[in-house]
Amino acid sequence: MTMMLRSRLTLSLLPLLGGLALSAPVAAKSCNAAWVAAWGSSQMAPTGENRLADGALTGSTLRQIVRPSLGGQRVRLRLSNLIGTRPLSILGVTIARAPDAASPAIDPATLRSVSFDDGAGMTIPAGADYLSDPVDLPAQALRSLAISIRYGQQPTDQTSHPGSRATSYIVKGDALRAADLPGAISTDHWFQLSGLEVERCVTPRARAAAIVALGDSITDGNGTTTNGNDRWTDRLAERLQADPHFAHLSVINQGIGGNRLLDDGLGPNALARLDRDVLVQPGVRYLMLLEGVNDLGTLTRDGPVSDAAHAAHVARIIGAYRQITARAHARGIKVIGATIMPYGGSDYYHPDAKNEADRQAVNAWIRTPGNFDGVVDFDAITRDPARPDHLRGDYDKGDGLHPSPKGYRAVADAIKLDLFR
Repeated sequence: MTMMLRSRLTLSLLPLLGGLALSAPVAAKSCNAAWVAAWGSSQMAPTGENRLADGALTGSTLRQIVRPSLGGQRVRLRLSNLIGTRPLSILGVTIARAPDAASPAIDPATLRSVSFDDGAGMTIPAGADYLSDPVDLPAQALRSLAISIRYGQQPTDQTSHPGSRATSYIVKGDALRAADLPGAISTDHWFQLSGLEVERCVTPRARAAAIVALGDSITDGNGTTTNGNDRWTDRLAERLQADPHFAHLSVINQGIGGNRLLDDGLGPNALARLDRDVLVQPGVRYLMLLEGVNDLGTLTRDGPVSDAAHAAHVARIIGAYRQITARAHARGIKVIGATIMPYGGSDYYHPDAKNEADRQAVNAWIRTPGNFDGVVDFDAITRDPARPDHLRGDYDKGDGLHPSPKGYRAVADAIKLDLFR
């Protein structure tokens, strides 16, 4: 009788015991580690005053401050020698938390060495990017990190993102582990640093994905505050992190001042850089496209053109939108189009009625359902109701072309987060 009772009890417990025995491996398998882009900058060749003086990086340490838009348990860096025509030797790299976005000081307790192929330094081939090994430094969304790079020789062909709106610091010697850099030379540009990725545990309930903003100086942040992180993409990232339904999303700013869809300007045209700056970014699921004002403006900057030339130009802009959308869709990326903001007050482009008609024609195509997967009407948000071809006065930086910090915030706050469900 006792044996029968024990047998029944054992049999009745088997399903429960089996469930407990299986729970650990099932839980482990249900969480997949994935790398997602958390910060990025488009690389190009700096010109004029944006170039560093000859020898500035030779035997020096460069410390740069970035703010990831998504957190993760580990990080890794992407360094670039895109413009280089010869291999670039890097002697060492470190990363640490930066308490103040406007200072080179770091939190020494968080300092980590960054390795490449298990070594302290590496050599980046000409025209290439180089990915670091994972670094055991948990990153927090919207909290600044300082990346320090030690150079032997300065690259002859500099690779940079001039419109950083963030200050970088240069000192002679090895300052990779220095808690602060008193007396450093400052420059408001980024060099060699093209991306920061975070590793996240991905489950059906805990996702991770990136939104890439491809654009010109309005996306790059012309008119925002240096070290203020108040671009429209920064504000969008803050809104996403404040909402638990969207806190798994990062925002990667791939804007270049003066950029165009059709021709090279400051930096390669949008179609030429689409693969590198958007499609290969880890975890990208959404593309926000705000490009075209520089194409419209440069058409007549040097003199008037025929009506046929205006029509052909509009058609080419729309063709570029179609190309970008088709290539993004082939990668499973949703494309959100943004209408072109008014620029009637621009003293740089001096647009006339024909330029405004071109802008209206392009915006009408952007707004037409089916051309993009979603639309954000930046034009409607920022235009002056009394003069629709001009920016609102309080949204205007003062040049008739770029928004003010208030204008950038208004744009970001008007973006419906449901676009990213």
